[in-house]
Amino acid sequence: MPPRRDAGQAFPIYITVVAGLLFLALAYLAVGQASVNRSGAQTAADAAALAAAQNARDQLAGAWVKVLLDPTKWQLILEGKAGIDNPDAPCGRAEQLATQNDAQLSGCFPELRKYRADVETNKSVGRSVVPGTENVRSKAHAVAEIEPLCTFKPPGVGAKGADLPQLTCRDNKVWQPKPDDPTGLPKPEDLFDVHLADSAG
Repeated sequence: MPPRRDAGQAFPIYITVVAGLLFLALAYLAVGQASVNRSGAQTAADAAALAAAQNARDQLAGAWVKVLLDPTKWQLILEGKAGIDNPDAPCGRAEQLATQNDAQLSGCFPELRKYRADVETNKSVGRSVVPGTENVRSKAHAVAEIEPLCTFKPPGVGAKGADLPQLTCRDNKVWQPKPDDPTGLPKPEDLFDVHLADSAG
């Protein structure tokens, strides 16, 4: 009776196992590629939303300086209800930042002191063992908020000029605006904070 050839019988099993492991490795690589692509999309969305909000913040700060002598208008600007003279500029800035992060802005939605940016990556996930990934581009969105940092006691009727109220801002920093000393005025980042909203995803 001829001897059994166990080695010969095991070889096809070995090939099958190796092929299975190779497929799993390629599948994990595809998952990794998709994860990197999604991460890039989220980075672009975060940057775009923050850029839009920062542009709006700078406009609000500039508007506050323009009405410095009329403190009855301060509150509207601090609340973001007035002072955006160029409403297209924030989303234009968002588009620039999306482009810089190898993505395109697919939507920009301003709200009161908020900007949402939707982006899509320029590059696809790439070819992999998962069919169709070569045409898939990651999408993401982010929301940035503009938070006023200062409060003040509203002036009396007709109070202007020398009667300008104090601003109490972050960390209890007190500013006494002086129209004849523009160097002593708070900067945009002193008046407003810009940050991503907790709900961004």
